[in-house]
Order: sequence, then C-alpha cells, then structure tokens
Amino acid sequence: MWIDVVTAFPGLVEGPLQYSIVRQAIKKGLATIHAHNLRDYATDKHRVIDGYPFGGGGGMVLKPEPLFNCIEVLKQKSERDGRGTYDAIIYLTPDGELLNQRICNALSLHKNIMMVAGHYKGIDQRVRETYITREISIGDYVISGGEQAATILIDAIVRLIPGVLSNATSALSDSFQDGLLDMPVYTRPAEFRGMRVPEVLLEGNHAKIDAWRDEERLRRTRERRPDLLKGQD
Repeated sequence: MWIDVVTAFPGLVEGPLQYSIVRQAIKKGLATIHAHNLRDYATDKHRVIDGYPFGGGGGMVLKPEPLFNCIEVLKQKSERDGRGTYDAIIYLTPDGELLNQRICNALSLHKNIMMVAGHYKGIDQRVRETYITREISIGDYVISGGEQAATILIDAIVRLIPGVLSNATSALSDSFQDGLLDMPVYTRPAEFRGMRVPEVLLEGNHAKIDAWRDEERLRRTRERRPDLLKGQD
C-alpha cells in the first residue's frame, strides 16, 4: 500500500510512523508512507499557505493554490511511477463520515491513497469540490489538525494488510470487526493478588473457550455499546 499525506506539519505525521505496527509494515515493505510539506507548494516567496476566511470570523483557512499544486503534482507522479490514479483522496475533517471498522476494512484493500490533513479552520472549499473523493471524521470532537487524524486512519488500515501482524487472526477478533466489542483478555500468572483467571480459559477445551468468548463479547457490547446491537435482535 502507498499512502501520501498532504500536510502543513509533516513532523506530526512522520513521528508516529517510527513506532509499533506501522513501522513494522514499512520495514516489511508492505506500506510506503510519505508526508508532503504543503509549504513546498506555496506560490509566494514567504511560503504562505493560509489566509483569512472571506466573510470574516476567527481562524485561518488553508489556501487553494498550494493544495491544488501539491495534489496535482502527486497525481502526476503517481501516474508516472506506474501506480495509476489514487483509489481515494481522503480529507480528514470533523464534518466527514464517522470512521468505523467497516470503512477501515474497505480502505485496507486499496493500493494507492492520498490523505489531506486540514489545519486551522480547514481547507478552501474549492479543493474539496475538485479533488477530494472521501471525507472522514475520527469522532465528534475537534482537534488542532488533521495530522493526528491521518495517523490514526493510517494505523487502522495498515494493520489490516495481510502480513503486517505476526498473528493474522488477531485483527479478525478485534472490537467492531463483527459489530461487537472484544472480550476480556488475561495472561500469566493465572492468579494475581487473589484475582484468578476464569477457569474455562485454563481447561484447554477450545469449544468451551470459544463459547465463553462469544458470551463475553455479547455481554460487554450489551453493557457498554447497546447501540451496536440495534437491528441484530
């Protein structure tokens, strides 16, 4: 998978790429991720990338010129390198569709993705109308910029690429994969400070263990996220 991230603050994207699962995916050659500095595509000598919003109000807006320039250069490079057109050009924004596991699963099948990280009050609407093919929000709250949202989305989809996780079944049993939360998990020692692991997990009967896990996932989902069970009764 190839991922290009357009950002005013590439360091916010590059830092998390040096750790954990995403780093392993890059080392294994299963993911290539580049952060592109929007200031490199500014059209003035001061490399200005933002401006005041028309109509007044607080905050700044990322200008259309550097965004158009950057997106067009990356699209041309993708064609020239043989990757073809982008499968998706995603804008991370609070007013996008709410990210869920279904979306992550679908995006993990793509081979060529561009992400545009907004900042300040966002990006000029003309960029969204011209080039953005999908808009995604990571939750009903506001953070300083789309860079953190982009790294979350990258992690969520890269870990699903076959070969990234050493145990492929781990991702399949994660919360939300089949609409339920994950079950409680335990490790050694079997008893700690008077608290003992459920006996069913120690007996070695895999059929009973699977049944216990299914019951626990359903119980936890019913208690914590009953909304996920709507339509499943």
